[in-house]
Amino acid sequence: MTYTRAIGVTCDKVIRLIVHGLALSKVNPNVLTFLGLVINIVAGVLLAAGQFRTAGFVIIGAGLFDMVDGRVARETNRVTKFGGFFDSVLDRYSDLALLMGLLVYYGIINRPFYVVLTAIVMTGSVMVSYTRARAENSIPSCKVGFMERPERVVLVIIGALFDRMAPVLWVIAVLSNITVIHRMVFTYQEAKRLEDAQLRRPVAHEQSPR
Repeated sequence: MTYTRAIGVTCDKVIRLIVHGLALSKVNPNVLTFLGLVINIVAGVLLAAGQFRTAGFVIIGAGLFDMVDGRVARETNRVTKFGGFFDSVLDRYSDLALLMGLLVYYGIINRPFYVVLTAIVMTGSVMVSYTRARAENSIPSCKVGFMERPERVVLVIIGALFDRMAPVLWVIAVLSNITVIHRMVFTYQEAKRLEDAQLRRPVAHEQSPR
């Protein structure tokens, strides 16, 4: 077994123990989701204060809640449509809380260019989620593209822990908006394919033998 595999197995066992303990405590999964948001807001405040490394560790802690809330819901048979909706909405607030912290920080140190760059990252992050949600009203699934929330969170953690937030923002700004464009093109192609298939059905029905 490789070291990375061993680390993965160990982490999975730890998470399972945490999930089992939370399930026994009968805590509502939505409470865990909310606590994740609160912790991310704390991380956003730390980012605004320029305490990047501490914020990075706090974001990791918030990610733990993000990993276990769904598992606890399944473990306790509390999976609901509202729970999924609630989790998705609070994820957006969590993302924006971190980026708002960076906006404040770059504003305080008088770096207007990075204020604009962070705003572009905020726009791209929101639009990645919006394009998928809106697309799936028209097509069955739209999961294409790389820069989804887990990737963005990992990059922000790396930027915070290693004091490389500026290049991280560039990567997210570019790749998140490329993901949006990719999803728009994919949705156009899929919607057109479905529409063409619907147009062909009546013709096939009329030509079928009776």
